[in-house]
Amino acid sequence: MGGVTPASGDPELDALVRERRQLLNLGYRLLGSFAEAEDVVQETYARWYAMSREQQDAIASPGAWLTRVAGRICLDLLGSARARRERYVGEWIPEPLPDRTEWGAADPADRVTLDESVSMAFLVVLEAMTPAERVAFVLHDVFRYSFAEVAEIVGRTPAACRQLASSARRRIEAAELPTTPKPRQAGLVRDFRRAWESRDIGALVGLLDPRAVMTADGGGVVSAALRPVEGGEQIARYIVGLAEKAPDMTIVERTVNGQPGLVAQRDGVTVVVAALDVSAGRITHIWAVRNPEKLSAWATSPES
Repeated sequence: MGGVTPASGDPELDALVRERRQLLNLGYRLLGSFAEAEDVVQETYARWYAMSREQQDAIASPGAWLTRVAGRICLDLLGSARARRERYVGEWIPEPLPDRTEWGAADPADRVTLDESVSMAFLVVLEAMTPAERVAFVLHDVFRYSFAEVAEIVGRTPAACRQLASSARRRIEAAELPTTPKPRQAGLVRDFRRAWESRDIGALVGLLDPRAVMTADGGGVVSAALRPVEGGEQIARYIVGLAEKAPDMTIVERTVNGQPGLVAQRDGVTVVVAALDVSAGRITHIWAVRNPEKLSAWATSPES
């Protein structure tokens, strides 16, 4: 992860570097991929440094310029991502992120701020939006840019961007995202881990909502259910079957995208990262990421 070294002693350069984290946060929320967000940031800085000093000096707010460029790159990528995901093997789940304390030696500027706008449930709803809806909503509602500023990025009028954000907001409201307090959620996740480790199907069924859904993402790289597993009992039997096939697997509790989740490891290597949704005292959705290409941020996570 690199590009620009912080604390260079050059005030202008340091100001640009401070924008890096903001751009990464924006890119991840727009694309659902930390790797792609990093690429966007690198491309954005490359375009800045491709300009002459005179061109740079003519820009009143370099930070605003960087955000506009990054936003436009993300908008283009979102358009092409739809076609790519139609060719994706199985279900596509956003790239999960660990707690900020588990990023190892990564520079603080390379860490994404974890809040409700990066919960897996929230990112999945964003995935259902059109690229323009997603950009307008995230820029305005999450990052608090004005619709005039959003319009410069999306290439539409401020009124049109207001409508896009409003439409996106309705999608969020219709999704009825769970708001279970983290301590309560953490307790259910802990009980789920214990029941999974002991292969207690009855206990697992009791923790899962009868209409629960489990979505897995192997990306065609590793084996994973190609379609969502539906129903509490079906999920319980499925994951117990997985545990029986991999008796050496260790399951640990971790923060996944700012929420209590689970990580499965074999020989100290993370092989599954699971985000869980909790509502009304039951687990309603499990997103299990198995694609190793999406687990690079977990390589330095502690094993227990």
